[in-house]
Amino acid sequence: MSEKKETVLDVKNLHVNFKTYAGTVKAIRDVSFTLEKGETLAIVGESGSGKSVTTKTLMGLNAKNSEIPAGEILFKGRDLLKIDDDEWFDIRGDEISMIFQDPMTSLDPTMKIGKQIAEVITTHDYDGEVSKSEAMDKALELMKAVGIPNAEEHIDDYPHQWSGGMRQRSVIAIALAGKPEILIADEPTTALDVTIQAQILEQLKSLQNEIESSIIFITHDLGVVAGIADKVAVMYAGKIVEYGSVDEIFFNPQHPYTWGLLNSMPTTETESGSLQAIPGTPPDLLNPPKGDAFAARNKFALQIDREKQPPMFKVSDTHYAATWLLDERAPKVDVPKPILNRWKRFEEISKQNSIKAGN
Repeated sequence: MSEKKETVLDVKNLHVNFKTYAGTVKAIRDVSFTLEKGETLAIVGESGSGKSVTTKTLMGLNAKNSEIPAGEILFKGRDLLKIDDDEWFDIRGDEISMIFQDPMTSLDPTMKIGKQIAEVITTHDYDGEVSKSEAMDKALELMKAVGIPNAEEHIDDYPHQWSGGMRQRSVIAIALAGKPEILIADEPTTALDVTIQAQILEQLKSLQNEIESSIIFITHDLGVVAGIADKVAVMYAGKIVEYGSVDEIFFNPQHPYTWGLLNSMPTTETESGSLQAIPGTPPDLLNPPKGDAFAARNKFALQIDREKQPPMFKVSDTHYAATWLLDERAPKVDVPKPILNRWKRFEEISKQNSIKAGN
């Protein structure tokens, strides 16, 4: 029996609203998930699904017009929704750190990059044991760790002197400087070409193992998830609609929205012309639908989908999906061929794992 890992973050029934001139936007609607020590949780979904709002809430960085009417975010026995600014100062960058989407807007254009990395080290050195020169030495070590070539020659460069890939590496170095227990990566490779993207993901995974941190990885690209995630939460219209291990989400998907995401992603087995976009657009969260928010875009939708939100149905001990198709009373549907192939592959993977485990 595998040893149960320590839970470092427990998000329970989180709701986040934004007050606007047009009304109240219900951006996050009853989101729950856990993060265990040393694991990577990927949160995936289209733009506007609530991924970034969720992570900014975890960091206490939402805009002033936001409100949190319900929910808990439990970290080391504390509810982060109830702490003050002084406590946040101790947590941000030290215990929980974040890599933002756009490194050019995250970095100070007037400050040398080495100094920006060193500043994190001295800021969180509460005992005052690290001098400025020692902090610069550690900054240089971090620059080398994230794969910046000829780091000694570039430690005094400014952000505008670096390429997008190098800037992204420097932002990762800044996020790792405090050796955080939780690292939140908000689409950190979106603007990079595929080769650089792969290098940075590999570097991130390697550094995670070194400092034993847990990662929440935000992306709209399921292809990125395969090589880095342990668990995946699929978000749509402010809710998690499917949640499971990376193998369960890729090879045993149960929600039609997850099917759509997978069918729009090319693989080595994709047949020519078989990629399909998800029709329509996400709903207006000023007035969320009464039933399943995906119903209007879902060709497999049932009548109940337009009347009542589905609960989270249990697929396995680690896999859940919010779709009425999993209800025992639901009619059989003609599942897309690529998804049937994935289910078949999942059966093969499960058999192989069972043999390895000696069952």
